Amino acid sequence: MAIKPPYKGPPLMPTITIDGKDFELDDLSKEAKAQIDSIVLCDRKLAELQSEAAIIQTARNAYVAALQELLPKDSVN
Repeated sequence: MAIKPPYKGPPLMPTITIDGKDFELDDLSKEAKAQIDSIVLCDRKLAELQSEAAIIQTARNAYVAALQELLPKDSVN
């Protein structure tokens, strides 16, 4: 296994890419950083809610399958 030596150049500044443009975080205003933090929070919450929705949909499908097993084989129609 090859081990990559540690980076020995100048410290790298964290950057963010927005609409295809790179920005160094240190160059952004406090207000811009606050907006980025809010966007990140929203993205995390959306991911959490999407996971919950997938869990609920799976449970719903199981309930439907269980109901189908309980219904009479012959329907009124």
